[in-house]
Amino acid sequence: MTDEEIQQEYKVIEQAKNEPAAFGVLYEKYFNRIFSFIYNQTDNEELTADLCSQTFLLVLNNLKRFEFRGFPVSAWFYRIAANEVNKHYRKNNAQKIFSLEEKRLRELLQQEEDYSEELIGQLLNFMKELPTDMLEVLQLRFFESKDFKEIAFILDITESGAKMRTYRALDHLRKKFNVKIKYGKE
Repeated sequence: MTDEEIQQEYKVIEQAKNEPAAFGVLYEKYFNRIFSFIYNQTDNEELTADLCSQTFLLVLNNLKRFEFRGFPVSAWFYRIAANEVNKHYRKNNAQKIFSLEEKRLRELLQQEEDYSEELIGQLLNFMKELPTDMLEVLQLRFFESKDFKEIAFILDITESGAKMRTYRALDHLRKKFNVKIKYGKE
């Protein structure tokens, strides 16, 4: 996202602080992405719909407190969504799950010349066993195309912490399966 696009979205937020209907532009732009982000952590469409609604309700209720920090507005949405998902799992004393899309995993393996269907299945199973913190950064980095600075903001960790978790998770995958996976954009 360019600086100009980020500034445009910030202007929409500023306008929505006085005229909430203006927020509709950003809602339309990000609803499906946030829904998908939550769904990949719940694998339950009804629960995802509830958490997504709660996310956007919190965004609307907190527009006046939004402060521009140089990130795309979507980073704020993802942060609220991640917090809502975590709150749901804490409240219900349940273990977080991740529903990994096979299509997206294939994109990660784009450099690997001879991966098999068996390898895809093994990777999916292995990734489900990774610690939640590693899965979160992989999801944000590769499935949501976030840079390290945004990941750090969304997960409320340092940028170096986001990089370290990502590299550690990728190293686990490389060692276990001897595959090449790009770190993604910087």
